[in-house]
Amino acid sequence: MTTEQNPMALEVILASGSPRRRDLLAATGMAFTVRTPASPVDESLEPDQLAWPEEAAKKLAERKAAAVVQELLAESPVGMFLVLGADTMVVKDGRIFGKPRNLDDAKAMLRALSGTTHDVLTAVSCWMVAAPDPEKLSVGFRTFIDKSRVAFRTLSDDEIADYLRKGESFDKAGAYAIQGEGAALVERYEGALDTIIGLPVERLLREFPELAPDGGAESGAGAPAEAGAAAEAGAPADAGAAGSAPDAGPGAAPSPTHPNAVESERP
Repeated sequence: MTTEQNPMALEVILASGSPRRRDLLAATGMAFTVRTPASPVDESLEPDQLAWPEEAAKKLAERKAAAVVQELLAESPVGMFLVLGADTMVVKDGRIFGKPRNLDDAKAMLRALSGTTHDVLTAVSCWMVAAPDPEKLSVGFRTFIDKSRVAFRTLSDDEIADYLRKGESFDKAGAYAIQGEGAALVERYEGALDTIIGLPVERLLREFPELAPDGGAESGAGAPAEAGAAAEAGAPADAGAAGSAPDAGPGAAPSPTHPNAVESERP
């Protein structure tokens, strides 16, 4: 995937309404648009998927990106497009902590995380749509996952109640926001801060250096990792050919369809 091989400008689309992901991507200086699917994406997971949090996060990221790609293809687009979908999970002892359903759920999550260390996984699914004209179209995708670790202080019930009153828990995996008031709950972290917030932009630019505004030079965009953090917290990139999500099974990411779609090189 290089703009040198194709003179068409690459249009980057962030398939997420998250203001945190938007801000992280904007901090790189990259030009992009935000687009969310008209219908909500099914984020339910089967029991066998819940048993493998990294695969579950990748599948949800793929579903989110694929939903936007599906709508894009229905418009018979012309150009080069890169659609980015992401999903973030908090995982402790194999248990996935998603967004809390209510106040009691948020309180239970924070109590469970208190005084312990957990993983934060963010999967990013990158879908390339190459459409030099409406009759020639190819689609491919690649999904990778990045991991950081977060250690919570031991929290009293009063501290948990005080944090919940701040109102930042309810759209956050694990019921806290490390970039906000939730930073006070954290004793330390290892890995990339942008992964914990919700979009590992430094890893994204390593995977796709041509996305950098300077054309691929070393980028320091995004939140820096804590001093002394692990040099590489993420798992190896997982490549998938067009329409062939890794470990396909119940709930696998839908593959965009189009009368002229053909399998292409992965982005």
